[in-house]
Amino acid sequence: MKFKNSQKGFTLIELLVVIAIIGILSSVVLASMNTARKKARDARRQADLRSLQLALEQYYDSNSAYPVATTEGTVSSTLGGLVSGGMITALPSDPSSSQSYYYKSATAGAEYCLGANMEGTPPTPSDTCPSGTKVTTTGLDYMVGQ
Repeated sequence: MKFKNSQKGFTLIELLVVIAIIGILSSVVLASMNTARKKARDARRQADLRSLQLALEQYYDSNSAYPVATTEGTVSSTLGGLVSGGMITALPSDPSSSQSYYYKSATAGAEYCLGANMEGTPPTPSDTCPSGTKVTTTGLDYMVGQ
């Protein structure tokens, strides 16, 4: 007498192997997406700084000086005049946190420096504007100056 196995399906081992493969693939995809998100936020920060830089140049053309902030401060506390003057529609903010961008200017408003935190710790004032006029990209910080 022959017994015929009429039940078709997967064994437990086959199912575990498939689940393990899916888990490995999903972890690789999630890691890649996290890196892409960081790069996108950094690109947004750089674009925000460029738009602030253009607004500051318009402000300078109108007032013959940049807004004065001799100590490092946030963009929102110092550059409110850019919005009220019509140079920019709204002050940009950091895409991933409530943290603001950094702004510092010379005493007479002849030069300035903008900074943003690029997925790292906030820069110290000495790191933000070493000479007040340099346009540099160092480490995790992006700075724009005039």
